[in-house]
Amino acid sequence: MASSSGSALNEELQCSICLEVFTDPVTTPCGHNFCRTCLSKCWTNTQTCFCPLCKETFSKRPDLKINTTLREVVQHFKKLNLGESEVFCDICDERKQKAVKSCLTCPSSYCETHLEPHLRVPRLKKHKLINAVENLEDYICQKHERPLEMFCRDDQTCVCLSCTEGEHRTHNTVPIEEESQEKKDQLVQRQTDIHQMIQDRMKKIQEIKHSVELRKRNTEKEKSSRVELFTDLIRSIERCQSELLKMMEEQQKAAEKQAEDLIKELQQEITELKKRNTELEQISHTDDHLHLIQMCSSLSSRPHTKNWTEIRIDSDVNVNSLKRALTELRKTLDRKLNEKLSQTELKFVQKFAVDVTLDPDTAHPRLILSDDGKQVCDGDIKQIVPENPKRFDVCVNILAKQGFSSGRFYYEVQVKEKTNWDLGVARESIDRKGKITLSPVNGVWTVVLRNENQYSACEDPSVSLSLRVKPEKVGVFVDYEEGLVSFYDVDSRSHIYSFTGQTFTDKLYPYFSPYLNDKGKNSKPLIITPVN
Repeated sequence: MASSSGSALNEELQCSICLEVFTDPVTTPCGHNFCRTCLSKCWTNTQTCFCPLCKETFSKRPDLKINTTLREVVQHFKKLNLGESEVFCDICDERKQKAVKSCLTCPSSYCETHLEPHLRVPRLKKHKLINAVENLEDYICQKHERPLEMFCRDDQTCVCLSCTEGEHRTHNTVPIEEESQEKKDQLVQRQTDIHQMIQDRMKKIQEIKHSVELRKRNTEKEKSSRVELFTDLIRSIERCQSELLKMMEEQQKAAEKQAEDLIKELQQEITELKKRNTELEQISHTDDHLHLIQMCSSLSSRPHTKNWTEIRIDSDVNVNSLKRALTELRKTLDRKLNEKLSQTELKFVQKFAVDVTLDPDTAHPRLILSDDGKQVCDGDIKQIVPENPKRFDVCVNILAKQGFSSGRFYYEVQVKEKTNWDLGVARESIDRKGKITLSPVNGVWTVVLRNENQYSACEDPSVSLSLRVKPEKVGVFVDYEEGLVSFYDVDSRSHIYSFTGQTFTDKLYPYFSPYLNDKGKNSKPLIITPVN
């Protein structure tokens, strides 16, 4: 218990800079303690003073004074730690003086006065003297009553010279000073190791704090990006809404103009009909029979008027036009949203870029690799290559040297001017011999191009992909724990396809196939490019 308390107290009285017990301890305004010299060195050549422990910054350099109470505690601890205890002279009769040495041969402890014969008399000068100790019997062999001057490494115990001539005669024994020095060296090394461990952990704390701060900054950037994204979408919605309302207003104005023209035409017909009615009224009351007969001939025909039965103004809004407008609005918003999200998503996954190189031990014999391991194409003929269980022998495939069994990774491949290619990832246990059917069931997650413009994701069954533009550079992203494999058109910053809900147990390797040369039509290589 005492040892545990002492160890705890030792930690409490340690300077976090030098990791030693305080020397002239001073206290910062935030309440932490350091050696005055250590803190002064820490603040040398710096404009801003801060606490080395909690990183609190001080507006001006604090006026540091020694913490006298803490210094007294440290001095008392050092005194106890050094084993300084009250050992008194065994020879003094009346007032006992403090002993300075203990003799293991006598065995007794002596003050400076009574030690004098041991320093002068030749016979006594041969005795074994040590710093004064209370438990003197612990330093003497209980069996032979001689000083414990040797150490038996076989039995890991202290022995006297008589022991080395008896039961320890054949054992590996060394002078106790030699063993003590070796133990000291071990302790120093242990202390050095512990000191390094402490430094490593303090460094790790700083790394973690830095990572949290970096994540915080990235989160703020991401939040800003999302706000910008949805602000743009809101503007697009408002613009489309304004255009829709404008169209509705134009339709309403057209309906009003149509009604105005119809009313005008009706009023003209009413005027003509009233005129005709007046004429008929006048003729019907005339006594001039000849004139009546003549006028009836000209007025008996039906007036030239329009058939208004089927003519009407629709009181409902043009629903079909609105539907078309809403459909266009939805398409526009979907396109903008997908474009924005894809750009943000690609920017995010590119943070997990890894350096990928091709593994020649896995390459099909037809494949030709560049010296830097970044390009591969079909050489049209089989080369003589060493036998290797990792090598593909039927399909013109190759894997990367780098495999991943956790976390996230991303890489980009140039596919420009190619008519056929395969890209993706494959599990380590994929069958390298014989024909391979590309599907997650067989441990391969790929997107492929066939016949220059036919893109598909090799699911089971295969999924045909309709791409707006022909990709020239394809990005591949994997989230091992999420079971996700995604493909991107890097130049247009758009999403191509994702395998989701997968379960990975093997190590995953980037997978490539430049496909057959096809008489030079597909001779361009696949090129692993740096991620910008």
